[in-house]
Amino acid sequence: MTSYHHQQNDETPIIHRTADYQPPRSWRTWLIGHPLTTADASHQTIGKAIGLAVFASDALSSTAYATQEIMFILAAAGTAAFSNVFPISIAIVVLLVIVSVSYEQIIHAYPGGGGAYIVARDNLGEVPAQVAGAALLTDYILTVAVSISSGVAQLVSAFPALFDYRVWIAVVLVFFIMIINLRGVKESGAAFAIPSYFFIVMMYLTVGIGLFRYATGSLGAVIDPPEMEALRGMAAITPFLILHAFSSGTAALTGIEAISNGITAFKEPRSRNAGITLIWMASILATLFMGISFLAGKIHAIPAESETVISQLARTVLGGQNVLYLAVIAATTVILIMACNTSFAGFPRLSALLAIDGFLPRQLAFRGSRLVYSRGIGALALIASGLVLLFNASVTGLIPLYAIGVFMSFTLSQAGMSKRWWKIGHLQPGAEVKERGSVLRYERAWQLKMIINGFGAVCTAVVMMIFAVTKFTDGAWVVLILIPVMVVTFSGIHRHYKHVATQLSLENYGAPPRVQRHRVLLLVSGVHCGSLKALRYALDLSPDVTAVHVSIDAEEAKHLQDKWETWGEGVRLILLDSPYRLMIEPLLEYIEEVIQQRQPNELITIVVPQFVARHWYHGILHAQTAFYLRLVLLFKPDVVVTDVPYLVD
Repeated sequence: MTSYHHQQNDETPIIHRTADYQPPRSWRTWLIGHPLTTADASHQTIGKAIGLAVFASDALSSTAYATQEIMFILAAAGTAAFSNVFPISIAIVVLLVIVSVSYEQIIHAYPGGGGAYIVARDNLGEVPAQVAGAALLTDYILTVAVSISSGVAQLVSAFPALFDYRVWIAVVLVFFIMIINLRGVKESGAAFAIPSYFFIVMMYLTVGIGLFRYATGSLGAVIDPPEMEALRGMAAITPFLILHAFSSGTAALTGIEAISNGITAFKEPRSRNAGITLIWMASILATLFMGISFLAGKIHAIPAESETVISQLARTVLGGQNVLYLAVIAATTVILIMACNTSFAGFPRLSALLAIDGFLPRQLAFRGSRLVYSRGIGALALIASGLVLLFNASVTGLIPLYAIGVFMSFTLSQAGMSKRWWKIGHLQPGAEVKERGSVLRYERAWQLKMIINGFGAVCTAVVMMIFAVTKFTDGAWVVLILIPVMVVTFSGIHRHYKHVATQLSLENYGAPPRVQRHRVLLLVSGVHCGSLKALRYALDLSPDVTAVHVSIDAEEAKHLQDKWETWGEGVRLILLDSPYRLMIEPLLEYIEEVIQQRQPNELITIVVPQFVARHWYHGILHAQTAFYLRLVLLFKPDVVVTDVPYLVD
């Protein structure tokens, strides 16, 4: 039953109409679930427990390899250098605390999400925001490629016969995680919660038993440790070596920013729930990382490709390769594969923010049938799979590209927060300033907070420089080139959208000329120069004109309605409310209704405004509604679909 709501104004009739169309069941329904209405959005949010599983898998998985990465670098100086593992781990945990405090502030200051990108945009400017966005998107993509490749490496170690198929196994796993995420945040969180908490329990059990055995003097050392190949080329323990090991261990901090990007996924009160989840994640990460690093030194673990440090720790602490040992290895393998879920939660949300601001194609801001940014999820899966194929699923080849981007975003976010505190400190008590992403209010402790964030920005900037120098020849140079290229691409897309907006702007447009009336169905996506040109054309065709707009956002529809009352020449406007955010299907349903009610020998003309960009490749940045309607309505008798092009120079 179609519902109508009439709103009669003095000049312009406005009709609200809700479409009856419901998406039918299909293979997509079986694969990703039945479509959800926009009204269901509030029911798809998650609590702290599920949020930890969704957003913390990347950070928690790093405890499985961060200690080993430190030891791999120190191994060049021999086993004596391993005494530095725990002090380096302490320094990394201090850095973790600084970054976590900063992001906890960001969560409360920017409840709409966006993390480093929004902070940099509102406080440092457009270019730093683009750099932060590019750095985080790069890190998210690499997280998927590295975590999946690492998990497959664990699997291949257990089953060597699968070695030749490792690349395709990795690609299949990427698309498996993609499909789970396409089902929605709530369902993907529930699916990943059990493995995440299983890993946490098994690691705490291992570390707890290890510390107890150390305290009681029954811990012992690794039995039959693997050979350490690095001993063949001995090096001195130099500051550069320590810094190199430190930079490798900072991989433990990747994923810390994910919660600040996904605040909107949490139940109300969103900021409070997201902030508590961040504290939980940082606490678990810090304690497990410190415990593993401490025990690795006490059992004299050896970093080697043939057996991981976690494996050596588990069999030493748990008394051999028993059921508990196998459970630890299984949990570690699963969490390494699941680590990419953090990226599937963060990448689409961040790319949607960039798309809304005009730095990426607008289509990435579209929420799919399950209320997730499905196009961003698909794009991430495709790009990450391409990286896996390019690097042959090699963790060694991918790891040098990893983490530099995230430290760049850490630096920009903390510098932005420091600037934000400075602006707050220069407000009058009681004053309030609204910015795009937050509201500024005077706070007494602004100077202390500004110093903390400024110090954090310096620390993360130093780590970023250390990472860039120590990992440069290993492949970090690729990221240092890729991020500027991405920023240039963002700028190009943004210039195009701004140019289009300027061309379509009604500013200084003047009064629309009086034209003759004529009846058509005029499809209106927005009120701008292009749609007004199509309106004039429609009025020249017939005196009976009906403008039709498919509404998927109530605020946007209200804004369009207000502009139509000014610029619509008194032409009636039908607003088709589309609760499933579908565009073509409600239009087709309405057009079919009009066709069935038409008089004999009546011609129905559908006019579609369409602006044409000068360059062909700009076309992919815009919807092609007229093209799709032509295909669908091609065989309908007495129905004409015509587009009215508006050339954008």
